[in-house]
Amino acid sequence: MANISDSWKPLAHSPIQRLSENLWRVEGTIPRMSLKRVMTIVRHSDGCLIFHSPIILDDASIREVETWGTPSFLLVPSGYHRMDSPAYKKRYPSIRVFAPKGSRKKIEEVISVEGTYEEFPKGGAAELAPLPGVDDTEGVMLVHSNDGVTVVLNDVVMNMDRKRDLLGFLFTTVLGSAPGPRVSRLSQLLMVKDKPALRAELERLSSLPNLVRLIVSHEKIATGDEARLALRTAAAYL
Repeated sequence: MANISDSWKPLAHSPIQRLSENLWRVEGTIPRMSLKRVMTIVRHSDGCLIFHSPIILDDASIREVETWGTPSFLLVPSGYHRMDSPAYKKRYPSIRVFAPKGSRKKIEEVISVEGTYEEFPKGGAAELAPLPGVDDTEGVMLVHSNDGVTVVLNDVVMNMDRKRDLLGFLFTTVLGSAPGPRVSRLSQLLMVKDKPALRAELERLSSLPNLVRLIVSHEKIATGDEARLALRTAAAYL
């Protein structure tokens, strides 16, 4: 992983993908690894923008994002997804930082956290909640759009193919993070404290009546019935 810095120095990333009227997704690279990471951007009806698992964007892309609304909330979803957070806080000093309660201490090694997921303002397009079974180290974001509900998770569910480079092979094959969707061997070792509770929550999310997509931080998006199947398949690993 690259050194954490507040400098706005983008790595390679995909074009911004528009998913709904208030929802966007970007895939970014990770230094010295073949894995991709994912940022989700949400816009409230009042124009406030939310960045989940932030990725520094190139100049043209971030300027486009700034035309959509006001960067207002930064969601750092775990202590392992904090790399680009200081750069966002430096660029947008008034942005409010929220994090899962169980990861707050590690995240605050690099950026001050204003509140936990439970304290996130209610009533907007994004709804945050703790994720049962992982000792509050990660949470879940539900995004309400005109076409339905999107479930946004972090590392608790992986959805990618196996990698062939050395670090990618170690992460995806040896540590059991691929092929997805699945709850990886690594996540079960580091995060999962109550398998039945997490399994029940993933199954509950799969049954949301208006579910239209699942976004995870590595790598693939699942839509429609595939989103339901992805959550149920991941739950079966617990």
